[in-house]
Amino acid sequence: MTSIQSTVFMALQTNDDTRPIIEALQRDNPDAVVHRLPAMVKIDAPGRLVLKRSTVEEILGTDWDLQSINLNLISLSGNVDESEDEMILHWNR
Repeated sequence: MTSIQSTVFMALQTNDDTRPIIEALQRDNPDAVVHRLPAMVKIDAPGRLVLKRSTVEEILGTDWDLQSINLNLISLSGNVDESEDEMILHWNR
């Protein structure tokens, strides 16, 4: 039986606050595809997309609150599992 992976995505506003988030998503999700549009960036990933607070902090060089992503989040697709340390988008099987 062949397993089909559904795509999850996160869409963010294009601004200075989201650049380190997008970079972190690319680092931690090598299969993710980034679509850059004039006012937003959409990141698609097969099956699962992980945003790690520690990766964003490494890029910024300072502490970062994962909840602050909500200020620039336009849309997402997938089930969300969230803690203080990471946000994971995935589809339940």
